[in-house]
Amino acid sequence: MPTILFTAPYMIPFVDRFRPVFAHYGIDLIEPDVQERMEEDDLLRYAGQFDGAICGDDRYTTQVLEACTPRLKIISKWGTGIDSIHAETCSRLGIRIGRTPNAFTLPVADSVLGYMLAFSRRQPWMNQQMKSGIWDKIPGKALHEQTLGVIGVGAIGKAVTRRARAFGMRVMGTDIIDIDHVFIAESGIEMTSLHQLLAESDYISINCDLNPTSQHLINANTLQHAKQGAVVINTARGPIIKENDLVAALQSGRLGGAALDVFEVEPLPHDSPLMNMDNVMIAPHNANSSPAAWERVHWNTIKNLLEGLGIDSSGLPALQQKHSGS
Repeated sequence: MPTILFTAPYMIPFVDRFRPVFAHYGIDLIEPDVQERMEEDDLLRYAGQFDGAICGDDRYTTQVLEACTPRLKIISKWGTGIDSIHAETCSRLGIRIGRTPNAFTLPVADSVLGYMLAFSRRQPWMNQQMKSGIWDKIPGKALHEQTLGVIGVGAIGKAVTRRARAFGMRVMGTDIIDIDHVFIAESGIEMTSLHQLLAESDYISINCDLNPTSQHLINANTLQHAKQGAVVINTARGPIIKENDLVAALQSGRLGGAALDVFEVEPLPHDSPLMNMDNVMIAPHNANSSPAAWERVHWNTIKNLLEGLGIDSSGLPALQQKHSGS
């Protein structure tokens, strides 16, 4: 009877709904108390006790993975990004990684547009002033008057581009891989270098993966190229931005603002300067918020787990229909 370590924060509140599914396949659960993620030391406490894992952004480092072998066969990640799992070590040890590509493309793209509209139309700031008794018409801009720079033109970057173009924005893009010429022709995106994008963009949307080429991609040096007053939007991964350098650029006035859903340290420490900056909008890593998207990911994560354990998953759709959320 296989045992799994069940630590995905988005699935934990609904675990009772999935218990009959796991029971159907004879799977036992280990259910630690999880807040945001399991760190290396947290995972090491359970090393050797589980055959598979359903996880969030848990830190499956080389040390953890080696301690969990040979028993561990599959890490089924809830969501898309697997930067917290050391993929090379998994490959070496024969540990399979499951994930759900493009799981949150649409809600994340909507979040980016929401941030741009908020900064352009100044609604949060006018709302705050009005409720403080201040009648003051804060000047805004229309999106079609501005340029968006998209860093990382993958599924989310493309969805952001389509939305921005629908508002009449000029869109620039940069990526380390060649982008399909058909998408470029259809969308009108202008592919360019990072420096050129930063220099001409009113909004800079970070939509790339976290990998060795993007770690601290936005730092003091690259921010020197940013257009005066630009707004940085990060809905990808926190470490793509060197946070102290971002804070310095905001404090100096080099940047006009930032909208951040992700951070170098999560949860964001209470003493972070970002907590008290009027030109910064922050959210608790929630740009993926969508009940429909979550439901798809729940079941795909279970499917990936079963396949990684060598269990026939052909009966899962019937169980999904029986136990799906409302």
